[in-house]
Order: sequence, then C-alpha cells, then structure tokens
Amino acid sequence: MEQERNPHAPTGAGTEEFDEAMTDQVADQMVMPAGVPVADAAGVASETVALEEEKVKDEIDIQIDLLNDPDWVVRREAVITLGEMGDERCVEPLAKALRDGDWQVREVAIEALGQVGSPAVETLIKLLRDWDVRKYSIGALGKIRDERVLEPLMRQLRNDEFKDDATNALVELGEPAVPLLIAALADKEEMVRKQAVLALGRIKNDQAIDPLIAMLQDKDWFTRLTAAAALESIGDDRGRTAIKPLLKDPDMVVRMRVERILAKWKKPPISQPANA
Repeated sequence: MEQERNPHAPTGAGTEEFDEAMTDQVADQMVMPAGVPVADAAGVASETVALEEEKVKDEIDIQIDLLNDPDWVVRREAVITLGEMGDERCVEPLAKALRDGDWQVREVAIEALGQVGSPAVETLIKLLRDWDVRKYSIGALGKIRDERVLEPLMRQLRNDEFKDDATNALVELGEPAVPLLIAALADKEEMVRKQAVLALGRIKNDQAIDPLIAMLQDKDWFTRLTAAAALESIGDDRGRTAIKPLLKDPDMVVRMRVERILAKWKKPPISQPANA
C-alpha cells in the first residue's frame, strides 16, 4: 500500500530538507519539555530536586503520624524508619518515642536516635534531667560519636541508679572515652573510681595499663580486685607482673581471685587445628 503523503510537505527537491527539519524539531521536543526554553534547563532541574525533597518531608510526616498508631508494631516500624531517614526533623518525635508504653518501641527509639547522631545530642542531654527517660537517653548517647556526649555520661557515673547504664554507654563509645575514664581513677568518690576501672577493663585500651596498675594500691578491696580483673582482660604482661603482690593482699577474696587470674594466665593458649 502506498504511504500517505503529508499534505503540508513540499514537493520535489525540497522534500529531503523538510524531512530533516522535522526530525530535528521532534528531537528537540524529546530533550526539553514543550514550551521550556533551553536557558531554563537549570530551573527545571532545581524544581525537580525541590519536589524530591518535598516527597521526603511528606514521608517523615507520615511516619511521625504513625507514632500515634494504637498498634505497637506499627509504632516500632515507624521509629525504625525515622532513624534510617536520619533527618534532624526526626529528633523530637523519636525523643517522644522514648516514653512509649511498649518497651520494644523504646528500645528501637534508642537505636534510631543513635542513627540520627549529632543532631540528637542536645535534646538527649536535656532529657537526662528527666528521671523517666534518663536510662534510655543514656543508652542513645552511648551510640553517638560526638565529644559532647562524654562529660554528661561521666557525670552519670555519680548516680547510683544509673551508673551502670552510663558505664555501658562509655564502653560502647570506646577509645574516645578513655582519657576521661583514666582521669576518673583519681576521683574522690569511690563509686566513680570503681566504675572507671570496670569501663577501662572492658574497653581494653593499652593507655589504661599503667593507670590500672596504680589502682592495685587502692584502699578499697573491691577496687583492687576490679583493677586486677581489668588488667587480666587487657592481657598485657605488665599487668600479670603487677598483680602478683596481691597474692599477699589483706583481703582473702582478692587473694583468691588473683590466684585464679594468675593460674589462668599461665595456661598455654589452646592450639588451633592445622586445617582451621
């Protein structure tokens, strides 16, 4: 069948030129939206980015609304999603989730605030004043690598009820907490010294070896015992030599523990199978 001819197309020698012009026009329309000058291309791109950002904001609002859902599973998933978004707008809603009636929601709120990171630090420090959420705030601060969290956590070592939570948080922070924990070994409060020894033993940083050796002379028997256990945990030979005098410690519990530590230290490591 003969192809239908465009009635507006020129006839004769100009037909090829007309077809080429039409092809260029169609190509231009495919590259740019109709009616948009080439000079406005950057503006179109900016509008596209703005629309995408608006979509993210809308999604945050959706997840925030879901925090009020009566089903704890829905609330839990919303908290997880907000944490993954990591936006500063998520901080306040996640902080409120620390008060949720279900512990499983509160637990993931701690993780989520840790994911948001530094933007959540100031809010969490303020929440330390609130006894009801202090435990969860401490846990969240321990997941944020920001120097601002160190001093507030160190202060919680003086709180008998929350000292273990603070110790766990400082251990999770690891090496950044070591200098302050070493300084705390000289604190006038016995409880603070004990918690610092415990934390350093769990962090296992070589900087703590000499300060922990000095703690073997502490007047409190439990502190001496904990320092010996911390040195065992670090595993440096200097610690093994330093705890030997405690075999003559005036406290029987210390002597017995040190005997076990030294006996364990003498045991050769279990050899691995050749094909391991």
